[in-house]
Amino acid sequence: MAQLSDDCFAFGGALMPVDEALAELRARLRPVTGIERVTLHEAAGRILAEDVIAAVDLPPFANSAVDGYAVRHADLAPDADTILPVGARVPAGGALGRPIRPGEAVRIFTGAPMPEGADTVMMQEDAEVLPDGRVRLRAGLKRGANARDAGEDVPKGTVALPAGRLLRPQDVGMAAALGCDAIAVRARLRVALFSTGDELAPPGAALPPLKVYDSNRFTLHAALTRLGCAVTDLGILPDRAEAVASALAEAAPAHDLLLTSGGVSTGEEDHVKAAVEAAGSLFFWRLAIKPGRPVALGQVGGTAFAGLPGNPVAVVVTFVHVVRPLALLLAGGTAVPPLRFPVRAAFRYRKKAGRREYVRASLVPGEGGAVEARNFPREGAGLLSSLVRTDGLVELDEAATGVAPGDQVAFLPYSELL
Repeated sequence: MAQLSDDCFAFGGALMPVDEALAELRARLRPVTGIERVTLHEAAGRILAEDVIAAVDLPPFANSAVDGYAVRHADLAPDADTILPVGARVPAGGALGRPIRPGEAVRIFTGAPMPEGADTVMMQEDAEVLPDGRVRLRAGLKRGANARDAGEDVPKGTVALPAGRLLRPQDVGMAAALGCDAIAVRARLRVALFSTGDELAPPGAALPPLKVYDSNRFTLHAALTRLGCAVTDLGILPDRAEAVASALAEAAPAHDLLLTSGGVSTGEEDHVKAAVEAAGSLFFWRLAIKPGRPVALGQVGGTAFAGLPGNPVAVVVTFVHVVRPLALLLAGGTAVPPLRFPVRAAFRYRKKAGRREYVRASLVPGEGGAVEARNFPREGAGLLSSLVRTDGLVELDEAATGVAPGDQVAFLPYSELL
């Protein structure tokens, strides 16, 4: 396991803009995971370790994009239909074996190689087969229509998939189309996950008096798993500094990242801070973000540590903006900002300048078919239902002081975040 420098998280201080925090992570962190080869069946959800260079053109030969008739465009009348004899038939996987003759149409099927000399394909829906077997081709077809050149998708020798990508099903399909049967990926980031708090109870049993079920650990486990991490669930740790310190020290050597929610403030019952400082180093980032609060980042024996707040909504927001890029960068991935989609606001909201705020919202149809964002009626950071019953977050940047109905706002769907 690669070790982190002792000061890689030593920045912050005053309220720090979210984009600045991400830029610092990109500049300071290096991958801590090794490289392994896996089959394509095992590749989805893994982080690509090396560029995939196209060893062949894609497609490897010129072919037809449709079922129809291959012709030489020079044989078509520019302003009238053209009638040509059908001289041959080429299915996918076959070949004509000779150049197309002047004044000839060749029956061709999707994916079949274009005959030498043919440059255009008329779709069969736009052609009429005459009783004598000839074919009538409509006027107006452009040169090169419905014909795919060799390498027009991916030319040989170019980067088809860049290193650092979290592989999606379509990426795996691209690797297969280029002839790969195995691919180099980063080893899974090993994350030790735990919650702290004597008030927490594990799901699956009767809820004791004055307890609440631990939900954050399961939210984080699911989010980390979708990033391709190998997660070790350490359960709930009691509010005792020695128990937290012991668990951290034991977990650090076998993991790349230690992650917790709750217990990182400065209250008398918040023991994570003292436990981390006793075993390594700890820094607090004061992100200019709402919902959220200071996020603890540090190292325990060379292993990265991140401590998130305890409120469910703050956990999700800080995970998205701190832990997700942190985990991707440690695992050799590329931490890119989530896509934002412009929508129209269907609510009114006021905020302070100088911090970025996220409003939970649902997408609804508005006037004229425009998509509108409607905010959840309550704002509390402890409302887990506000995440379940909405579609994503409306992002209000640091300069904004409010939103009025009809304003254009940036919307981040949960599919981009978790």
